[in-house]
Amino acid sequence: MPDRKRVWFEESGNRLDPALIELLRSNRRTFLKDTNTDEIPVIIKYKRGCNQSEKDDLVQACNTDSHNHLEEEIRLINSVKGHLTPEKIKEIRNHEAIERIYYDRPVQAFLDIADPGTGAEAVREARDLSGKGVTIAVLDTGIYPHDDLTTPENRIIAFHDLINGETEPYDDNGHGTHCAGDAAGNGALSDGKYKGPAPEADIIGVKVLDESGGGSLSTIIEGIEWCLDNQETHDIKIISLSLGASALESFRDDPLSIAAQEAWHSGMVVCAAAGNSGPSPSTIGTPAINPFIITVGASHDQNTVDRADDEIAEFSSRGPTIDEFVKPDIYAPGTDIISLLSPGSAAETQYAEQVVDENYIQMSGTSMATPICAGIIALMLEASPDLSPNDIKSILQMTGEPLFEDPWGYIEAENAVDSAISYAENLQKAASSH
Repeated sequence: MPDRKRVWFEESGNRLDPALIELLRSNRRTFLKDTNTDEIPVIIKYKRGCNQSEKDDLVQACNTDSHNHLEEEIRLINSVKGHLTPEKIKEIRNHEAIERIYYDRPVQAFLDIADPGTGAEAVREARDLSGKGVTIAVLDTGIYPHDDLTTPENRIIAFHDLINGETEPYDDNGHGTHCAGDAAGNGALSDGKYKGPAPEADIIGVKVLDESGGGSLSTIIEGIEWCLDNQETHDIKIISLSLGASALESFRDDPLSIAAQEAWHSGMVVCAAAGNSGPSPSTIGTPAINPFIITVGASHDQNTVDRADDEIAEFSSRGPTIDEFVKPDIYAPGTDIISLLSPGSAAETQYAEQVVDENYIQMSGTSMATPICAGIIALMLEASPDLSPNDIKSILQMTGEPLFEDPWGYIEAENAVDSAISYAENLQKAASSH
């Protein structure tokens, strides 16, 4: 029997990413797609050293009709995004300006008693820390200006909307508002009962997900790029990413992973949710597969402060990563977390039974664990502002409590902050002795 003839997208080498190949294969199987009119959202990565004339020639070759158009460059990963039909992809795939073409695939928010359990409350009381002066960028569905973020002063210091272009803070889904409160809510409307680890930290909302909690790789990358462009203006120290997509290839080739790594190397601590595809192994999503950034898994605290009964949440994604790295890097509470409600949002409608005291809502997921970790990092940076992202990650891992028979453990705020202070003091002593 003769070998099956390979189709063009199977013979494109490394020019097409696995997700795009699978989409093209799936579309071909259905025999329902018109390859001349059906648009596929794509990210085209330029070859390193590609000159402007080659880029211009590619854009001209792609922008031929209403179904094929490249829109704007994503400088952070030397790419351009747009929509192309399968026929156009076939035509331009070997263009001299192209290193790789990616399917600009969907990204989702990772949604499926925390504060005292992490030790953050004890840190604030014993060391007079609150995250003051530290800025956390929450890339999510937006942020509603909840009293717990705006009273007694407005700590939402910036808002950037990549979905609808609005200028005032809002959150039509509710996920991002919950995450912001997980990190930095001050409990203003609950007499301090529902408080995040860093109740005086500043918050930036970058809306990269829509009302349904969905987005695309390129939009998330553009959100990270905005943080890089505004890092100095707003003194952004931490990026919290409670979102992701399935990891289909190495962190070295995945565009969202590459963008997150750029932010890390620029000096921002990047926390990313492991994902909610547990308990199966090898289910860590992107960008959490990146070995540099801090990947956060979720624990189930059984609604008790005592850690003896805690366990890894059933939904929390497990490692190893697609590159066989050990992940997550740390665990934080992620089950039945009560935080800020965005009135009129999709979350309020869909999870009406989860609304608490009119102003709060209960949610679970590695989405919740990630900003809780970010809030504790804000305490560490308030105590020791000169710590690098690598310092922060090392300290979190060294001080994590080994509860889950995992190489790394459960986040422990008191030991982490104490170690951060000691580490900074030792560096200062070493510097002064020279």
